[in-house]
Amino acid sequence: MKANTMRDKNVADLQQELEGLLREQFNLRMQKGTGQLSRPDQVKKVRRNIARVKTIMSEKTRAGDAS
Repeated sequence: MKANTMRDKNVADLQQELEGLLREQFNLRMQKGTGQLSRPDQVKKVRRNIARVKTIMSEKTRAGDAS
């Protein structure tokens, strides 16, 4: 997801997005551990999306924009 579209969301929506990404990261780690991971590039994409969401959430909290 693009950072510009994430900036339009409020903190609650970003928190839900983060929870979904963390769940997806966990599932990918389990697939990797059992040797069933079909697309290894997904791990990197999910990790970067998690960082992107966390960055935008911190920007919003620093700016005082809790909406």
